[in-house]
Amino acid sequence: MRAAPGLSAGPWLVFRRELDRLRRRPLLLVLCTAAPLCLMALLAAVFSAGLATRLPVAVLDLDGSELSRGIIRLVDATPDSAVALRAGDLAEGRAMILSGRADALLLLPRHLERDVSAGRRPEVVVFVNNQMMTTGGLALRGISAAVPAVAGGIRLSLRGAQGQPLEAAQASLQPVPVQLHPLFNPALNYAHFLLAALMPALLQIVAVVGSAYAVGLDVETPYRLRILRRLGGGLWAGMLGKLLPYTLLFLIVLGLGDAGLFGWLGLPLRGDRGLLLLAGVLFLLACQLMGALLALVLTPMGSAVSIGTLITAPAFGFMGIGFPRLAMNGFAQGWGALLPGTWYLQARIDQTLRGTPPEFSWHPVLVLAAFVAGLALLVALRLEARRA
Repeated sequence: MRAAPGLSAGPWLVFRRELDRLRRRPLLLVLCTAAPLCLMALLAAVFSAGLATRLPVAVLDLDGSELSRGIIRLVDATPDSAVALRAGDLAEGRAMILSGRADALLLLPRHLERDVSAGRRPEVVVFVNNQMMTTGGLALRGISAAVPAVAGGIRLSLRGAQGQPLEAAQASLQPVPVQLHPLFNPALNYAHFLLAALMPALLQIVAVVGSAYAVGLDVETPYRLRILRRLGGGLWAGMLGKLLPYTLLFLIVLGLGDAGLFGWLGLPLRGDRGLLLLAGVLFLLACQLMGALLALVLTPMGSAVSIGTLITAPAFGFMGIGFPRLAMNGFAQGWGALLPGTWYLQARIDQTLRGTPPEFSWHPVLVLAAFVAGLALLVALRLEARRA
């Protein structure tokens, strides 16, 4: 009678069995490799420009003066906005924004030049669709930079004509100057923070769902679980060999995604590469163990996959990229804290954009290690219950 394989050989046998399963189940292989890579490539193509520029702006010029024409020219010259449309009235300008033909409407009031020349403060009004916060905010930024520059130049000329020294005139226009120094992403490059966060969020979904699917194939059929235990020299050793091929595949996917980010899109890598790699390995292990635990607790396999998708699909909203986590309510903060991707993203931003010294970046890495240890313990306990 053939003896059961020992602990050292058992995981290797299960590893080879799982590779054969991937060959026989191309859908599972595509789910773990081609699907996330294609989605990452699509996201990279969408965000390859890094920053949205030349956003269309509509103008309603009620003054028709040299000043209003100068403002329009300067707004069109800014990198953020481009004067693409002229509106005849407010109703037409509103229709342009609602239809998406314009991201903002610039209203230049009557007697603009006269009021500025007289030292008064006329109001220039900008309408934006705040449902499109990104495009509206960028268009508003371009307009907000152009209008004060033109008006300030006229006031400066008027004060100089009155005999006021240049330095005194500049000080009177801006009595408290503000110096702004963006530290980590001065160009507001969306590829450097939004795309770099979307890729781990996508990989988290794939790792949890793919692991739940792979483990569920054995769990939902009792004889396959017995084969796993016999080949692996024990259920825990067999589970180790089963998850290892997917760990390697997910590491390859993460590596290829990062190669595109750091190489093609120029994401800075200012921190410790070893710490970033350690955080990535712990992140993937935590996601896999989460999927394995769902497969061991929930049957049939479809339930584990569905719950895994439900948990991880909205995770990006709780990671603190689109909305700061400190401003979230308790439920949102708790949801985000229970997902490995939140902590991996923190370690990733520390070691890429911020260049945080390693001694100040261990907290998210240790949290990921705690995830791996805690989930491994729960998986082991569930396997022991299956053994009984």
